[in-house]
Amino acid sequence: MNILIHDLGKQEFERLFHNTGENNHIISDRGFIKNCVGCFGCWIKTPGKCVIKDGYENLGEIFSRADNVIVISKCLYGGYSPFVKNILDRSISYLLPFFKIQNNETHHQKRYKNNFKFSTYFYGENLTLSEMATAKKLVRANSINFSASDYSVSFFESIVQLSEEINVL
Repeated sequence: MNILIHDLGKQEFERLFHNTGENNHIISDRGFIKNCVGCFGCWIKTPGKCVIKDGYENLGEIFSRADNVIVISKCLYGGYSPFVKNILDRSISYLLPFFKIQNNETHHQKRYKNNFKFSTYFYGENLTLSEMATAKKLVRANSINFSASDYSVSFFESIVQLSEEINVL
């Protein structure tokens, strides 16, 4: 299964993806996602499931079935858009609260056995080299923390340019 996390408006998304197919799970902003509060409930109270009930509480389980996680996000100061960042924060239930050292860095251990490819497509006008370097480091760190089998990062000046180049679903 492919998971597509995006911050595009409805019309922009439909213009990019006319038919997303049955083997895809689309995660988009429905206007009511709550922020992760760092309560550790998804690790202690309801393992693998967020305690916040807003329709996004099953992200860990959804990620556990993924072959590919595809992110489309506006690049803001070398990071994800607020919605995409929130989704990635709330997907922490995909992982265990225990730590491991990998590449001399501390990361969470996996809860599930699967490994997915983590592909990120950033868009934004006049991105600086510094912003792109920061974004690349962020995606790399996220892919290590998710124990992704592989990762990639691409940058586009606009959604129009992105739509001409992207073919992920």
